[in-house]
Amino acid sequence: MKNIIDEISTSKAAMVIGIAFITSVIIVTLIDDIILANFVVPGDTAALAKDIEANGKLFGIAVVGYLLVLALDSIIGLALYVVLKPANMSLALLVAVLRLLYVGILVSGLFALVFQTIDIYGYEKIKLFGYIFFALHIFVLGYSIFKSGYIPKSFGVLLIFASFTYIVFFVDLHLSEIHEVIIMCTMAIAELSLCVWLMVKRNRLPQISI
Repeated sequence: MKNIIDEISTSKAAMVIGIAFITSVIIVTLIDDIILANFVVPGDTAALAKDIEANGKLFGIAVVGYLLVLALDSIIGLALYVVLKPANMSLALLVAVLRLLYVGILVSGLFALVFQTIDIYGYEKIKLFGYIFFALHIFVLGYSIFKSGYIPKSFGVLLIFASFTYIVFFVDLHLSEIHEVIIMCTMAIAELSLCVWLMVKRNRLPQISI
């Protein structure tokens, strides 16, 4: 597997990152805004549990969609390793490992929920644990980009800042709705802007260590 990944050029990996990220955003939007449009907004866990029980088929479709998104997350993690490897292989590997750990935790939580070995409350706890690794992934990704020398440092700063915004998932800060929207937009813009830049500038990325 490692040899296969090592043979992928940084330009191809950059394109994969962009396509995978945009595809995952589309899938999540379809699930949240269309398939699960009548479900209670996650946060009201008790009501959400009732909705899942009453809409088993829709929930099953949503689970498949989320598993596909997590598969795309794995691909993004591996592709980021390829893109960042020329600057620092150790940091690149850490970026990939943290994202894969996040994926593994959420996949295990989803399967446990589907097979009813845990309830929705248990899944929420597992998901929060997974977000810890994702926040760490974003932080290390931002630091790796800042130190890379070939990706604009501004993306690194934005990602590092975005990594700290994930505290809203772990601590009830009693934020207003507008502040929550700003935080969510920061999270989305941080990754999306990097993906777009990588797709546009993919042919200028180094193939060997600099």
